[in-house]
Amino acid sequence: MMNDKKMLSLFDDEVVVAEYKRLVKLLEEYDRCYEAGNPKIENEEYDLFKRNFDDFIKRHPSLVSKKIVKKVGSEPSKRFKKIQHSVPMLSLGNIFIEEELEDFIVRIRKFLGLSSADELEIVTEPKIDGLSCSIRYEKGHMVYAATRGDGYVGEDITENVKTISNVPHKLKGKAPDVLEVRGEVYMRRDDFINLNKKQEKEGKQIFANPRNAAAGSLRQLDSSITANRPLYFFGYAIGDISGFTFDTQWNIREKLEEWGFSVTELAGVYKKIEEIMFYYEKIVKSRPKLDYEIDGVVYKINDLAYQKRLGFVSRSPRWAIAHKFPAEQAETIVRDIDIQVGRTGVLTPVARLQPISVGGVVVSNATLHNEDEILRKDIRVGDYVTIQRAGDVIPQVVSVQINKRLTSSEPYIFPKICPVCESKAIREEGEVAWRCTGGLVCEAQAVERLKHFVSRLAFDIDGLGAKIIQQFWEDGLIKSPADIFTLEKYDKGSITPIRNKEGWGDLSAKNLFESINNRRQISLNRFIYALGIRQVGEATAKRLANVYKDLNTLKTMMLQAQDKDSSAYQDLINIEDIGPSTADDLIGFFSEPHNQKVLTDLENEVEIESYKIPEIQNSSVVGKTVVFTGTLTQITRAEAKAKAESLGAKVAGSVSKKTDYVIAGEDAGSKLKKAQELGVEILSENQWLTLIG
Repeated sequence: MMNDKKMLSLFDDEVVVAEYKRLVKLLEEYDRCYEAGNPKIENEEYDLFKRNFDDFIKRHPSLVSKKIVKKVGSEPSKRFKKIQHSVPMLSLGNIFIEEELEDFIVRIRKFLGLSSADELEIVTEPKIDGLSCSIRYEKGHMVYAATRGDGYVGEDITENVKTISNVPHKLKGKAPDVLEVRGEVYMRRDDFINLNKKQEKEGKQIFANPRNAAAGSLRQLDSSITANRPLYFFGYAIGDISGFTFDTQWNIREKLEEWGFSVTELAGVYKKIEEIMFYYEKIVKSRPKLDYEIDGVVYKINDLAYQKRLGFVSRSPRWAIAHKFPAEQAETIVRDIDIQVGRTGVLTPVARLQPISVGGVVVSNATLHNEDEILRKDIRVGDYVTIQRAGDVIPQVVSVQINKRLTSSEPYIFPKICPVCESKAIREEGEVAWRCTGGLVCEAQAVERLKHFVSRLAFDIDGLGAKIIQQFWEDGLIKSPADIFTLEKYDKGSITPIRNKEGWGDLSAKNLFESINNRRQISLNRFIYALGIRQVGEATAKRLANVYKDLNTLKTMMLQAQDKDSSAYQDLINIEDIGPSTADDLIGFFSEPHNQKVLTDLENEVEIESYKIPEIQNSSVVGKTVVFTGTLTQITRAEAKAKAESLGAKVAGSVSKKTDYVIAGEDAGSKLKKAQELGVEILSENQWLTLIG
C-alpha cells in the first residue's frame, strides 16, 4: 500500500488552507475590475483585504520563505493594443499603523546596514486615488502612454492621454532623449459630481466615485469621449530615462515640474518618525478639503542610491510604502459556523453572521481561517463579534464581546470528518490546517484543483471560470486537466453538444474552444505552477524551471531524487527555498503513477516551452550558482542575495559540485571548508563586488 507521501494527488498545493487560494482568486478579480474602472469593492476594503492576506501568510511561517508573489494590477484588456513597459510599474505594499511605519524603517536600516546615527530621509506625498499611467517621451515629444496593466505590459491609451489638459505633448526646457514619466490620472470632486449629473440626465452610467470615473473615462476606445471628461495628471516618478541622473527623489519632483508636469501639493521630506506621523495626521485632517480624492500617504526613501541598493521584493519596491487610511468596523452576531473544503482538502471555517451594513456594504460571512484562530479568539456560535471589512464579502472577525456571551454558550469543536465526502480529516504535526484525506474521491478538491489549473497565473484560460468548471465537472465533461484540451473534439461527437446547453450557443462555444486552443503553448514555470504541487507556488516554480530548464529533465531528476543519497536529491535541496519538506512533496508528486499519467496526457495536448534565462546586459554572473557564507562587511547578506539574483545568478543555500562561486565573508565556516574540498572557486567580498561591477 502506498504511504501518504506517495498518495500526493494532482494539484496538492502549498501548505496553506484553501482560504489562501480563494483570496488569491478574489484579488485577481478585484485587480481586473479595478483596472477596468469598475471595482467590485471600495478602496478601504481592498486595502484591508490585502492586509488580511499578508497577515494570513504571517500566521503560516512555512509560506514566508516562499516569497509569495501578490498580483499587481491586471492583464491588459484585449480591446487595447499592448505596450511593454521598459521598466516595470510595480505596486506598493501597505501599512496602517505607526508601529508598521517603525518596522518599515527598521527593515530599511537593517537591509542597508545603517546605524541609528546614519541619516535617512523620507519623502512624504499624498496618495492620489486615480489610475496609474506611464507616458513616454522621445526627443521631448510624447510617443505613447500606457496603463499599468499587470506591471509589465499595459494598454495603449496614447490618444486618450493626449486629451488631458495638464499633460504636456512637448516637454519644457532641456529634455532627455528618452523619458518615461509615471503618475496618476484623476478626476476632481466637483467635476465628478457634474459628470454624474450629466450622465444621469442622459440616461448613462453613473460612476460610484471619482476614481471609477477617471478610469472609465481613460479607457475609452473613442478618444473624443475622453476629451469631454475633465481629467488631470499628477507625476510622481520616472521609469526609463537617458542622459539625466538624480541624487534624490525630491530632485525628481523638482525636475518633473520644470519639464511641465503637475506634482502633488503638501509633500515633504522628514527624518524622524514623529515628524512623519505628524505629517500623516495633518493629511488625514486635510483630506476633506482637497479638490481630489486620496486614500493614504506614500513614503519613499529620498536617497536614490539607497533606492537602487534596496531594489524590489516580489513586485513591490523595498524603498517605498503606502500608509493607508483606516477602515470601518461593526458589531454583529455569529449565527453559525460552517466548514468549506478547498482544492488542497483543507477544511476552512466560515462564520455565518447576522447581516450587517459596514460602510454601506451588507456582509453576512466572516473568515475564521483555521481551528487555532477560533480557539485563540474563542469564537462561538451566538457570540457578538466585532468585524472589519477585509476587502471582500467575507470580512475578518477582530474580536469577541465576551461580556455579551450567553450563559448557555459552548466552545466550538472543529469537525474531524470532511463535510463533502465524509472522509477522515487529519491535522499533521506542525500544521494549523485540518485536511480531508479523500483526495481522490473528494469532489471539492478535484473541482478546486481544476479551477487552479485554468487560473490567471497558471494556464489563464478565458471563459473557463469557476462556475463553468463546476458545471462541466458535474456533467462529466472535465475530470482531469487533459480533458480541457480534448473538450472540442469530444463535443463534436456528442449528442448533447455544449452549444445546446442552457446559457450557451454557437458563438459562446466557439469562443471557449478558441480560448482553450490559444493556451496550448505554455512556459515551463507556469506549467509547474499549474500542477499545484504542494508547497510549490509561483516563485518556487520559477526556481525549478530555472534549474531544470525542461519538463523531461525535471521529471527525470525527481525520479532519481527518490534516492536521498543521490546527487539529484542534493541538487534539489540545494535550490534556494527548497528544503527537505518541499523536496519530498515534489518527489512524491512526480513518482506517483496517477500523476505520471496525467502529465503524459497533458504533454500530448500542449507544448511546454523550455525555460530561458532572461537576458541581462553587462552581467558576468548570468546563470552562475553562488553561495554566500560568513559575515559581509560592505553590504548586508540580504542585499547581496538580492543583487546577485537581479543579475541573473542563482543563489543556493549549500555548496555542491555545481556551485560556481562561494563568496566568503568574515568567520566563514563549514560552507567555506566544503568549497575548498570540492575545488569550488572562492571569492572574497571585495572580489565579488568587483566581479559584478
